Amino acid sequence: MKTTTSSRSATGARRFVTVATAALLALTLSACSSTGTPKPSGTGGATAGTFNSGHADYDAVINAGPIASADSIAANKWASAIKSAGTLRLGGTQTSQLFSLLDPASNKLVGFDAGLGQLLSRYILGDVKTTFSLTTTPTREQMILSNTVDAVIATYSITAPRMEKINFAGPYYQSQAGILVKVSDTKINSVADLAGKKVATQQGSTGVTTLQAAAPQAQIVELPDDAQCVAAVESGQVDAYVIDQTLLLSGLLTNKNVKIVGEPFGPVDAYGIGVSKDNDGKVFINQFLKAIEDDGTWLKLWKATVQAKTGVTQVATPPAIGSAGN
Repeated sequence: MKTTTSSRSATGARRFVTVATAALLALTLSACSSTGTPKPSGTGGATAGTFNSGHADYDAVINAGPIASADSIAANKWASAIKSAGTLRLGGTQTSQLFSLLDPASNKLVGFDAGLGQLLSRYILGDVKTTFSLTTTPTREQMILSNTVDAVIATYSITAPRMEKINFAGPYYQSQAGILVKVSDTKINSVADLAGKKVATQQGSTGVTTLQAAAPQAQIVELPDDAQCVAAVESGQVDAYVIDQTLLLSGLLTNKNVKIVGEPFGPVDAYGIGVSKDNDGKVFINQFLKAIEDDGTWLKLWKATVQAKTGVTQVATPPAIGSAGN
């Protein structure tokens, strides 16, 4: 993750994690359940074009998001098809405190990834009209290839094997890997301490290759999702959980039984928005990302989500679009 205006290095990411972890240890929130049933998400407001999730600062960012010109939509087949359908079909998650969380009061998603999807819908349709499908790490490419969704926004790391199957717009965010252990654990304090330990990571995620390179003597246990990985740490089924720091930070908001140890490590993961190679969605979404970065919407969304929940004081900056080689 890049967190300073002066540097986009891994050192900047480490400074963010140190400050954010300290802030997060004092916070607790209620977790929400998730379902795999695709469902529509309308505007939620009394006035057309107004999004209302019950989170005032967040809603203000979404409702002030830019709207694309009719000409720019007409010039792009992917966007034109969504405009004609009247809804943007999104794949994502709904249990990530910082990125995409289902709010039980409003039955709407809130978070950085969720906000990007809602802003993209507004950009195309002039309103937040989305149809949501729950994805997991192993099913994301499948949903794109089968045309079940128009795009996937789910802290989706841009990798060469994935780019062989799909396209990525972006990147729009960055993060390194971190280590999660029980609060009572005193033996694991760094990557070196993972040797000979059972270490969970999400199935098919970049956590697998990161562990293989950084901790080759660790016993890797692949589990379907974040919740199961955290539960495995709590139950003692595994000794640690390794995945992007941003996801681990999100988990600290709801769980007092775990902690993050050591410094962020491994390659910097760049998050992109997954789309099909069979259309020009990547081109249009990159235009959208540039628009919300240039007008300050990206930063406002970050402040209303990541900064608001973690208390981190450094100002984040988005990675350069196209910087991940996609």
